Formats: sequence, structure tokens, C-alpha cells
Amino acid sequence: MTLRVASLHHEGMNIVRTAVLMAALSALFLFVGFLIGGEAGMMVALLFATATNLFAYWNSDRVLLSMYGARQVDEAAAPDLVHTVHQLAEKAGLPMPKVYIVQNDQPNAFATGRNPKHAAVCVTSGLLARVSGEELAGVLAHELSHVRNRDTLTMTITATIAGAIAMLANFPFFFGGGRRNPLGLVGLILVAVMAPICAMLVQMAVSRTREFEADRMGAEISGRPLWLASALQKIDRAAAVIDNPPADANPATAHMFIVNPLHGGALAGMFSSHPSTEDRIARLRAMADRPSIQAGPWA
Repeated sequence: MTLRVASLHHEGMNIVRTAVLMAALSALFLFVGFLIGGEAGMMVALLFATATNLFAYWNSDRVLLSMYGARQVDEAAAPDLVHTVHQLAEKAGLPMPKVYIVQNDQPNAFATGRNPKHAAVCVTSGLLARVSGEELAGVLAHELSHVRNRDTLTMTITATIAGAIAMLANFPFFFGGGRRNPLGLVGLILVAVMAPICAMLVQMAVSRTREFEADRMGAEISGRPLWLASALQKIDRAAAVIDNPPADANPATAHMFIVNPLHGGALAGMFSSHPSTEDRIARLRAMADRPSIQAGPWA
């Protein structure tokens, strides 16, 4: 009963967080619209924000999968992958999600979908080539944890609306430019300068703690915290030297991956939506000795 109450409380908090995030991003739309075109720009931005929110809720997962060229697979095309997802989803008490593969040499993975009934788990070909079956199970359990916690709704909406904000900021003269801008040239410069900063802030809007929580729950689902710890170590090392062109072209989606797919040195690390891989591995190793962790079906 206590676990059920805790689960419902966590689910409620995720719904509230999603609503707050959508409201904050909509407010940012209005602010950018006002700087671009005054009251007229703000009204157009309001309509744009409303349409974007609705579109993101229903279609952002499909847009994201299409953006990365994801290909859906079944048991005939990827039997081991689909079988592992099925086992983990069953243990997590989740409906079987759709399974996708992206042809990308960088090892990585993400989950998407507005709720567990409309979820998808996506891995890169680089991940399948570089991790063992046990490590893959650890990664997939992490992604299913995002589905179970409904983090996927927050992440997909964040990615879609962040891209829309950047697009809106790139058309400062659409509403009359400096003539209607209440701050004139200063306002236009603010919009131009703040656009990339807003993208970083949106990536950080989804708390880094959700990754820690997904690591914890994923370790419980698989029953082997060290599987995920080992996978994270391999992914982090490879992602640091292997490019992910679609992610570089769409940085607002970087927070959706299990490990940051972008390259940017120390400054990027400061503004990353991901906690350090070292901290994540340390927490997983600390979990490994807990007697409450029960082995998964592969033990």
C-alpha cells in the first residue's frame, strides 16, 4: 500500500511538473513575441504557443522519431532487442512499447511518448554494437523508468516547444522589426542573444534528478545496477569522441538521451541537463550491495 501511494504521489508530481513546464514555455513565447512585435507579436505568439502545446502533446514523439530517422523493428528484425524490452516492460508492469533503432554510430538511447500506452523506446545502432546483452538490459530498464514515471511526456513537449521558441526568435522582422518592438534595436538584440541561452535553459528545465531517479528505478527493474553502470561508462566514453549530427542540429533534444550526445567541453558540462556520468555510476555501485535489489530474468 505504501509503495502504491508513493507511486501515485510521484505520478501526480510529474503531471504537475509537466503543466508548470508548459505554462512557463508558453509564457516565454509571449515574452519573445512581445519583444519582437509588441502587443501584436504577443497575440500571435499566444496563438502559436497554444497550437504548439496541443501539437506537442499529440505528435511530438512522432516528430522526434522522424527527426532522428528511427526505424521501428519487431521480433523478426531484432529478436534479442524486442525480447529484452518485452521482459523488462513486463517486470515493470508496463504495456509493451514500440521499439525503434536509429542508424547512428554514437551509442545512445531515449524513450518518448505521451503516456505508457503510447510509448516508444529507441536505441542507436552504435549502442547495439558496443554493449553486451546485460548492459543493453540496463539501458532499456532506465528508459522504461522514464516511461513509468511519465518523464517522456515532459521531455517530448520540452524538445518540441524549445525548437518552436528558437524558430520564433529567428523571425524578428515578421512583426515589423524595430518599428513595433517596444525596445527597438535593443529588443531585437536581446531576442537574438537570448535564443541560444533559452535553448540551454529549456534543456535544464527537466531536472537532472530525473536521470538519477531513472537510474535507480532502472536498476530495480533489471535487478542488476552494475549492468547500467557498465553501460553508462562505455556510452560516455564513446559519445565523447563520436558525433551525433542530428543531435548537434537539434540541441534542444539532447536532454532526452541517456547520455549527453553533444560535444562542447567544460562549458557544455556546466549547462548540461545530465548529471555527471561519474556520479551516476557511483550511485549505481552503491546500490549493488543492497539486499532489496532482486535479480532480473537474465540472472
